[in-house]
Order: sequence, then structure tokens, then C-alpha cells
Amino acid sequence: ERDVEVFMDRETGSILETTEHCLSRNEMPAQVDLLVVLGGDGTLLATARALNRKPVPILAVNLGGLGFLTVITREEIYATLEAVLSGNFRTERRVQIEGELIRADEAIASFLALNDVVLNKGAIARILDFDLHIDGEFVSTYKSDGLIVSTPTGSTAYSLAAGGPIIIPSVAAFIITPICAHTLTNRPLVLPDTVKIEVVVKSQREAAYLTVDGQVGIAAYSEDLVRLRKACSYVELVQPPTLSYFQVLQQKLKWGER
Repeated sequence: ERDVEVFMDRETGSILETTEHCLSRNEMPAQVDLLVVLGGDGTLLATARALNRKPVPILAVNLGGLGFLTVITREEIYATLEAVLSGNFRTERRVQIEGELIRADEAIASFLALNDVVLNKGAIARILDFDLHIDGEFVSTYKSDGLIVSTPTGSTAYSLAAGGPIIIPSVAAFIITPICAHTLTNRPLVLPDTVKIEVVVKSQREAAYLTVDGQVGIAAYSEDLVRLRKACSYVELVQPPTLSYFQVLQQKLKWGER
């Protein structure tokens, strides 16, 4: 009666034992006007990566734990869908990081991140060395357990746990946060998101591990270069019309409670 056609991904269809109205996750973004994601922040991050730069709004419903990104509760899903169908909703554009891993002058991997790109140690508990360059200028050599490059969206994720600041989504910035830096003066950096960031792995004895949004991992070796910049594409998240970002922080971080 709403003249709305509904599709689901094939993984969900297999759970419901149906193949009707099912598309692959790669096909989905080109066929729909809205994506409804049921799960936690990890489900949303995987969905954002599957969009492959297509500007399809995402309505994310929290069925998981903390859920900084999936702020709509299961009790609110029908009211939110009604609002979306009537055009009474707002979206927030979230910046992505675009990057590549370069080895011996050859790009061996490329990726998009909504939250963060992390270089950290592998199985052996040894300190790692990284050289950081911003817009071609050498900044510092970090001796640490790792390095996090985060968007404002990811500032409430791993970066926050490592001592980084919270950056509201409307601020055009990247955050570089060392993980357990051996030099106490190596503090988090907040940079404009127009910069180009390069991190060179300098550790000779131990490989580092490059992780994208906590879900995709690639080994990185000595003299490997990680090149990062703001992506041209955005992720659009449907937001509850009555809930502000600071109210989300109050709810999720229990601010103001004793």
C-alpha cells in the first residue's frame, strides 16, 4: 500500500529460508534508495564498506551492545520508518578515509574506512617504530604499540580508548592517536581532513598489522608505506529527528550520572 519494494541480502534470506526479493550485498547499493541495517556498529561498518562509494542513506537499528553509530533502538524502528517514508527525517554525512598500502613502490591494497585505520603489533609483544609525514613533511618517529588514524566518527572507538579526543562529526578533522607511546610527549594530533598522511613502518624485526575499521587486516613490513587521505565519498546515516549528538554521548558514556 506504500508502493515500497523491499529486498534483503542473500545471507538474511538463507536464515529466513527464502530466495525471493534477495540480492547479493554487492548488488544491493545500486538497487535501493535506503538501507536498513539491523545489528551493532560492526554490522554498520561492514555495510558502509559494501556501499562501495554509492550515496545510499543507511538507517541503522541497534541490536547489539553500546552502539555509537546504531543509535536507533528496536522500539523506535517502526516510528522511524514511518518518518522516513513521509520524508520527515535528517541524515548526517560521515567522512571516510581512503588509503593504500604501498610496498616497493607498488600499491598492494586499497581500502575505505569509516571509523579508523590502525597499525599495531602482531603476536609478539615488541614495540614498533613508525615515521609520520603530513603533507610531505616529516613530523615524528613514534615508538609505540601502534598508531590510530581516525575520522570524527571513529573518535569514539579505538582512538577514545587509547586516550584520543572526541570530535563531533561536523568537524572536518582527522585524529592521529599513538597506542601506548614510549615517548610520553607523543600526544594525539588533531589535523584538518584536507591533509595527506603517510606512515612508514620502520621496525626491522617485527611485522606490523594494518586493520581497517577493525574488520579487514593486512600484514605490513619494514619500509611499507601507508598513504591516507579524505575520500571523495561519504556515508549518510539516518538520524532520529529528536536526538542530538551530545544526547547520544550522554546515553552511551553515562555522562552526568553518579
